[in-house]
Amino acid sequence: MTRLVSFADGTTVPALGQGTWEIGDDPARRDAEQAALSRGIDLGLTLIDTAELYGSGKSERLVGEVIAGRRDEVFLVSKVKPDNASEMKMMLSCEKSLERLGVDRLDLYLLHWSGRVPLDETIAAFEELVDEGMIVRWGVSNLDIRSMNKLEALEGGDACAANQLLYNLGTRGIEYDLLPWLQARDMPMMAYSPLGRGGLLEHPVIVDIADRHDASPAQVALAAVLRHDGVIAIPKASSVEHVEANADALEIQFDIEDIEKLDAAFPPPTSEQPLDII
Repeated sequence: MTRLVSFADGTTVPALGQGTWEIGDDPARRDAEQAALSRGIDLGLTLIDTAELYGSGKSERLVGEVIAGRRDEVFLVSKVKPDNASEMKMMLSCEKSLERLGVDRLDLYLLHWSGRVPLDETIAAFEELVDEGMIVRWGVSNLDIRSMNKLEALEGGDACAANQLLYNLGTRGIEYDLLPWLQARDMPMMAYSPLGRGGLLEHPVIVDIADRHDASPAQVALAAVLRHDGVIAIPKASSVEHVEANADALEIQFDIEDIEKLDAAFPPPTSEQPLDII
């Protein structure tokens, strides 16, 4: 099954992509990680997310090796560190990312989180990269609703294409206000760590629903994130078997009983919540 999410400019991408946080760090796992990413592309998980921060560029290099000869199949996302988000530094930072990835453009370039550089200067730096053809569009990561309202009010801020956020069954705060805000603007929300961390996948309700659907707890957790409009999940997979299992999460269709059980175990927010960040 292919499920698509649209950007405001009409570009569509798969709702299920591939994350690369902590990928590329261990040479002993390199072959398996590359095989997983390559298999993911074969399965239609063609959005790949990385960042200059991940492994100090090792993740970008690994992705670059995987997509060599397959660039046009992939929607490529990377992120710039806040300290490099100024007009003086972003151009060089992006050039280095492109060099490590072995490509001439990024489909989406994100501010990894908000730092000391004023947002209006970061917007200007992004727009210069767009003008130079080095990136197609830009967005942000880890910005709460107040920061998004501030960004939108700045000149050029309405060009922001996406916001990447921590989102999983154990972290649903954005459903109260931020996710609807993004949906109203056709601005995709990219969910990082969609499987949670710690013991989320051992929760008895998730295990029970997984048994009912002949699925794994991880597949249920992914399906729960993907059921919302405008959400792109970017789980990491370090093996071919893992990425194939992730892809199968698209086949899960929850019924009303499933939703009620999930909402009882992981209540949706009823008021504004502080933004969770890893």
